[in-house]
Amino acid sequence: MPESKSKFLIPVVGAAVVVVGSIAAYMYLKGPSGGSSDALGSAKLVPSTALMATYITTDSQAWAKLQQFGTPEAQKLVAKSLEDLNKQMFSDGNVSYEKDIKPWVGGVMIAVLPPNSVKPAQFNVPSGTPNAPTNLQQESNILIVVGIKDKLSALNFANKLKSQKGAKFQESDYQGQKIIETTENGKPTTYSVVLNNSHLVLAPEKQAVEKAIDTFKGQSSFASKEGASSILSKGVDVKNSLAQIYVPDYAGMVQQLTAGNPQAKQLPPQALAQLKLIKSLVAGVGVDDAGVRVKAIANLDPQLNKFQYQSSPGNIVGQFPADTFALISGNGISRGWETLVEQSKDYPEMKQALEQARGQLKFVNIDLDKDIFGWMNGEFAFGAIPSNQGVLASVGFGGALVFDTSDRKTAEATLTKLDTLAKAQQISVANRMIGGKDVTEWQIPKQGALLAHGWLDQDTVFVALGGPVADAISDRKNSSLDNSEAFKAVTSSLQKPNGGYFYLDIDKTKTVPLVNSLISSDPNTITILNSIRGLGFTANSPDKSTSELEMLLALKPSVK
Repeated sequence: MPESKSKFLIPVVGAAVVVVGSIAAYMYLKGPSGGSSDALGSAKLVPSTALMATYITTDSQAWAKLQQFGTPEAQKLVAKSLEDLNKQMFSDGNVSYEKDIKPWVGGVMIAVLPPNSVKPAQFNVPSGTPNAPTNLQQESNILIVVGIKDKLSALNFANKLKSQKGAKFQESDYQGQKIIETTENGKPTTYSVVLNNSHLVLAPEKQAVEKAIDTFKGQSSFASKEGASSILSKGVDVKNSLAQIYVPDYAGMVQQLTAGNPQAKQLPPQALAQLKLIKSLVAGVGVDDAGVRVKAIANLDPQLNKFQYQSSPGNIVGQFPADTFALISGNGISRGWETLVEQSKDYPEMKQALEQARGQLKFVNIDLDKDIFGWMNGEFAFGAIPSNQGVLASVGFGGALVFDTSDRKTAEATLTKLDTLAKAQQISVANRMIGGKDVTEWQIPKQGALLAHGWLDQDTVFVALGGPVADAISDRKNSSLDNSEAFKAVTSSLQKPNGGYFYLDIDKTKTVPLVNSLISSDPNTITILNSIRGLGFTANSPDKSTSELEMLLALKPSVK
């Protein structure tokens, strides 16, 4: 949506609510507002052609839950941002969200309708100009439905806005409903209507409001759309829900948005077929005692789902030291590789890239499928570990890859081939005992080990970047990552079983020199980061028809 139209919501609210303002309606306005602030009720006013919809709750209890988190500095920063937003919306300072808007606004649904046809932007071309270029632009198509939970407060606010300078209102009729066309201080026109005295409908395009009226009059709605009704009624189970997102036809949404954007590259048939793997998607954002939690459920087509999901035991996390500040874990890289190779048959460019990679590795006697990915059939994890020694001194951290495998023979043969290649490049390759384990290191004069690899047990091999990281993995003298309080705080409440974790410890990440140099110049960024413990993400697939994702932004409790 163009920026000039993206700020139409608040100023136009009052103009539309004026429609319900008459003396005869006063007694009715004092009555209860009914179920105007639920997602299903709002969806009944959204045309069935909508590609997706987001429902944002205005329940003060849910949003107040956020106040239990954050440092005093962060809370002051957020309060200042909200104050600045209020001043930006209402430059004369006579309107307050807390006093004038919050009392009557119920839930808000934002729906994305199919893009309008692309049309030439308005411009003047001198007559007789040959082959004048046409400047095309895509018209925004957003529809917003606002629940009215207190009609009297809404009317009072409408009258307050109506009396302000700079606002112009023009009324028109469509199917017996009054559409208000609003222009404020020369800003682009916006359109709004109040339906059933319970919902305010707004859009930057008149056609979108007319379609909402058609829906109100009986045409099919988003609530009755195939694929939408079930996800609207179920939603996603998150505590203190702040928002729910509904996508009833994922492939159709992507296809229509891409087709309506002249700058976007059109999707090839193979990509469209792949998109159809996801039938529908619903996501929810909520707040609980750990922080802000996001859950998403994708309804998949089992006939198109070729990936054989397998849950991860999670044992490999215990191979990393407690000071590991970032981790990605999973299970079965070899199965994922096989799926990718199978899918590449339908994508000429991908297939060509794979063949090139295979050919280049053959020159050094390495089989990409067998020697690299074939033996990676168990759990795996990549972790970032702090270190300020040797080759890692300038960046402040190194990395380690750990694999469980049932094919140790092939893995050892691959590592031997890599050692031979390193020697050919005049890199010193030597063995060193670390914590009773035989570790092979690629050493650089005066810098120590650049890379190291070895076996932690019969089935677990590691490859580390930097000698100090090899020490930390091979000879752990302190507790492991899975027993650390930071890791537990971020991941213990995530769904289990799962396919693995993405984990990030914000406190430890901030101390890494490379990261610190990037954020130290922005005090606001540091203030916000000081309120975050970490970020955790995981995924699960209980069957071939369902994929579940969960993310937790773990926040620090506020200090009174």
